[in-house]
Amino acid sequence: MIPVVLLAAGSSSRMRGRDKLLETIDGVPLLRRQAQAARAVSDCVLVALPPRPHPRYAVITDLDVVPINVPDAAEAMGASIRTAFAALPKGTDKAMLLLADLPEITPDDLRTVIATAQSHPQALIWRGATEDGKAGHPIVFDHRLFPDLTQLAGDGGGQEIVKAAGNRVHLVRLPGQRARLDLDTPEDWDAWRAGRP
Repeated sequence: MIPVVLLAAGSSSRMRGRDKLLETIDGVPLLRRQAQAARAVSDCVLVALPPRPHPRYAVITDLDVVPINVPDAAEAMGASIRTAFAALPKGTDKAMLLLADLPEITPDDLRTVIATAQSHPQALIWRGATEDGKAGHPIVFDHRLFPDLTQLAGDGGGQEIVKAAGNRVHLVRLPGQRARLDLDTPEDWDAWRAGRP
């Protein structure tokens, strides 16, 4: 079983007062939907969240996930990653990093990346990609990289760690563009909703 670290501590700064993680898809807030997808593939889901009180806590309070309070969330993604990875259960061999703002990622996508991590043990990082091979999310990290992840700072999101892994990064192509599709502005959300079947 691979734990999932769900990053949900960002500020939605480009949403002009709205919270993109509380935007609804088929009546379900995006954060709740992502947490449910993570729970569908793992018994251990850690959700990195801004300091309490915050409305995001309410949409996952009844789910079997572990909220991780990130006191310095305003620092950027590095704070969320280092705090959540430091909270992983002892002895964790691999862990998946999942962004909360990827609205088209499915549990099957997560299973595909997890299965690849298990079938290609020579890699250190297994990373979701678009169908045309552009690197995206989710990303599974081997435990040998955890010390680096728990020391992250800034907003690189671990890209320096991925780069340092070189040819030990295994890309896993997922359908369409959903490994990279995020919605950061109200206009992004409107356009995406308008294009849904």
